[in-house]
Amino acid sequence: MFQYIVARALWLVPTLLAMALVTFLVMHATPGSPLDPVAEGANPLSPEAQKNLAEIYGLDKPLPEQFAIFLGKAARGDFGTSFVYKTRTVAEILRETFPVSLLLGALALALAVVGGLTLGILAAVYQNRMWDYVSVSLATVGVAVPNFVLAVFLIILFSFVVPLFPTGGWNSPRDWVLPTVTLALAPMGIIARFTRASMLEVIRADFTLTARAKGLGERAVIFKHALKNAFIPVVTLLGPMFAAVGTGSFFVESIFRVPGMGRFFVLSMTGRDYPMIMAVILTYGAFLAVMNLVVDLLYGALDPRIRY
Repeated sequence: MFQYIVARALWLVPTLLAMALVTFLVMHATPGSPLDPVAEGANPLSPEAQKNLAEIYGLDKPLPEQFAIFLGKAARGDFGTSFVYKTRTVAEILRETFPVSLLLGALALALAVVGGLTLGILAAVYQNRMWDYVSVSLATVGVAVPNFVLAVFLIILFSFVVPLFPTGGWNSPRDWVLPTVTLALAPMGIIARFTRASMLEVIRADFTLTARAKGLGERAVIFKHALKNAFIPVVTLLGPMFAAVGTGSFFVESIFRVPGMGRFFVLSMTGRDYPMIMAVILTYGAFLAVMNLVVDLLYGALDPRIRY
């Protein structure tokens, strides 16, 4: 297993290089520049001032040289100074915002896994009965309702009609409840649908029928035999899902005033903040690769037949 982990870690290097190159080329192929007066966060500048700033930021150099300079600094953890937030470095922004987004994503994924598995198991065990219809309906609503619509609904319901939670902020655990529920509902619906389909397949399998024939109770059959096997396809979702919710959500963080990374990433896109865009995309790529590795290792823990 150690050799497998090392090999996957080594493959991370060319993967991140490819992501960096594609992102770099797409950014520079997009019309405009960070010094363009129409870019969000930029002030109207004279052509002479834009030329001077281009020299300061190195934007006047050939693209291959710019990319080489970026790689050299990024290898040391230096992504430069933000073009939009001119007094702050990109590394400083990431150090402040990424832990917040990661905590929110972890809370949301934990709620999604618990809720999704519960709904999926109930739907499979009580197929074509009331619990099945309730679970499928909740899962469909979770996937269909956009998170910004759900955020506004939860604020109206639980902050004004029934004032249980604040409308936003990130100062206490009470502030975490509404953004966590908002971010978790869509993954919960996806996990519930996959769990239901996988459980139905496993429940009808021969080894499950054999366990029932031996006289095992229904609860033991479901939780000891069926769930562990049915969970393998669901685990495949968790890596990319955690990478998506753990690196920030623009709408959720903006509506609930969460000081996470998603808000900065969208503003950097509209402001053509090249260093911030590159840093966030590489952070997401590395995080996604690590989560996929964790998922692959979980396969072996769930199914002893899987070897590396």
